[in-house]
Amino acid sequence: FFLPRKMPAKKAAAAAGAAKGGAVAKATKAGAAVKQGLRSKKSNKVRKSSTFHRPKTLKAARAPKYPRKSAPRANKMDQFQIIKYPLTTESAMKKIEDNNTLVFICDVRANKRQIAQAVKKMYDIVCAKVNTLVRPDGVKKAYVRLTQDFDALDVANKIGII
Repeated sequence: FFLPRKMPAKKAAAAAGAAKGGAVAKATKAGAAVKQGLRSKKSNKVRKSSTFHRPKTLKAARAPKYPRKSAPRANKMDQFQIIKYPLTTESAMKKIEDNNTLVFICDVRANKRQIAQAVKKMYDIVCAKVNTLVRPDGVKKAYVRLTQDFDALDVANKIGII
């Protein structure tokens, strides 16, 4: 074990002076803290509700490890699903001859734009307009008026309804 060595007189005097200076600095700091108030009372937040709601915290963005669906769903309403069959009643034949209009039975969920696109895809004809109605038996009937460029009689022959 070691005994502490004695400091030379000059160094001891310098260390004592530094300690005094440090004490003065410490005292002024303490005085400032007393004036300011070290732990001054913070005003409490006024709670207006009797129920406590946990604060909303950080929500990390989803980073899935694998896709939840193996493949994207195929569109079930394609042209073959939309147009079921052409109607061949006497009134439908009259529409073909007189009004340049084809009559189709369609899916109830199909709208006029979908019906027009399906007719265009299936028969390569352009529709002027589409009128629809839902029959009392629950099926949708579509009256497809063709443009002047196409003849409904020719298209009907090509389809095979006449």
